[in-house]
Amino acid sequence: MTTEASLVGLVFLPLLAACLLWAVGQRAPWLRQGLVWLSLLAPLALLLAPTLALTTQPVVEVVLAGHAPPLGIGLRLDALSLLMLWLVAVVGAGAGAYASFAEPPGSDAGTRFWPPWLLLMAGLNALFLSADLFNLYVAIELVTLAAVALVAWSGKGAALRAAMRYLLLAMLASLAYLLAVALLYAEHGTLDLYLLARGVAAGSDTTRIALALLIVSLLLKAAIFPLHIWLPPAHARAPGAVSAVLSALVVKGGVYLVYRIWFWTLDGAQPALVANLLGALGACAIVYGSIAALLQSRLKPLVAYSTVAQLGYLMLVFPMTATVASGALAWKGAIYQLLSHGLAKAAMFLAAASLLRGIGSDRLVDLAGASRRFPLSVFAVGLSGISLMGLPPSGGFLAKWLLLEAAWIQRGWVWMAVVLLGSLLASVYVFRALSAMMATPGDDAKTLAGSTKGQPVPWQMDVAAVTLALLAVIAGFASAPILELLDAAAPFPAVESATPITERALP
Repeated sequence: MTTEASLVGLVFLPLLAACLLWAVGQRAPWLRQGLVWLSLLAPLALLLAPTLALTTQPVVEVVLAGHAPPLGIGLRLDALSLLMLWLVAVVGAGAGAYASFAEPPGSDAGTRFWPPWLLLMAGLNALFLSADLFNLYVAIELVTLAAVALVAWSGKGAALRAAMRYLLLAMLASLAYLLAVALLYAEHGTLDLYLLARGVAAGSDTTRIALALLIVSLLLKAAIFPLHIWLPPAHARAPGAVSAVLSALVVKGGVYLVYRIWFWTLDGAQPALVANLLGALGACAIVYGSIAALLQSRLKPLVAYSTVAQLGYLMLVFPMTATVASGALAWKGAIYQLLSHGLAKAAMFLAAASLLRGIGSDRLVDLAGASRRFPLSVFAVGLSGISLMGLPPSGGFLAKWLLLEAAWIQRGWVWMAVVLLGSLLASVYVFRALSAMMATPGDDAKTLAGSTKGQPVPWQMDVAAVTLALLAVIAGFASAPILELLDAAAPFPAVESATPITERALP
């Protein structure tokens, strides 16, 4: 299969499978399972050709229907989008396999679950392949609506309230995004991210207002502190597989687009004040999210607030790009944090869902003895916690080391302190959860009652969680190919230089 056909397939095959699953409904369960597994595994195969193509050329562009952008719709693949597509494929396959094995035999639950799941995967793939602000708007809306449907999938009151909060705030962000798109088009006559870069530096106040609306709307989609209020209830109340992809993939889409706008569209015109403000939001997110995770009495909310904290590291890249030398390291550290956190947090949410299913409760006091009853689930929590804490040899360690090195070169002592403090706080809440699971169960009636409410946990579900956690650790010592791609994807040269990025000429 050609590279162009593979990229088109990544977007349209999940859409086609979703439509077929709606049509099949509860009939022919074997056909439904076949479509589900084909949809989960096909992206892994489809990404082989694009990966090989990027070894010989920096960018792959596909024109749909014979009309080139900006008039038509095009797909654009570079090293950064390739890494994001691999993250979607791997996490989507792992979490999807978990959801498939969690589905009771003969249940009709999959009839309602898999179509929005596949729409979500299609939207994410389209988001990472688009380079036009309006096409990105369509992809973002597809991702949002599918994610809201999956959060509300159980139909319980708490899940519906969490989904409604998510929906209302996401629609507010969408309105701001759409207004920004209209202003930019009226000002520049194009919505292509790379064509906009030629005129945005000398843009008017209208352009600056539009860019501010654009970034704020994406920060709300990404649940960056203090715009995170929808995230903890949505992630905590969603099914385990849904929580995994929300934390690992959905919120990363907003951050990815902020990176695209900041480093490509605004290349050479990044305001230092805004960069420091974004970094400050990241620092606050790390501290606030970690403390909030420490105060939780249930495992899933603890993991959800940990996501708020871990997203903060992704914002530290903005103030660390004052020079090319520190910027190149900060860039690699931020993207590596994005990838390793996606794998580790997906694994932790899947393991937390298994414990909730097996014990009947995710309250920390009810998890005593879980290490003996569900050793693989607890192992997955501990293994993914290694990456979240930033311990070697995990991917999280490499990401934080690169951020610390960038801060050292820049003499950004505040950012260094924030990274170190965040790792320390992460170790505290991870060990708090693990100590609860390894405690000796008590004899009180409450504990005994909690131990009888659970359901069987198929071993395949634990294998999916452990596999993702292992990948998060393996990413730490098998990093050479990924770092090479990050060098190729960097928006500035990975060389030692004291030249401020803001002094470089526009392309």
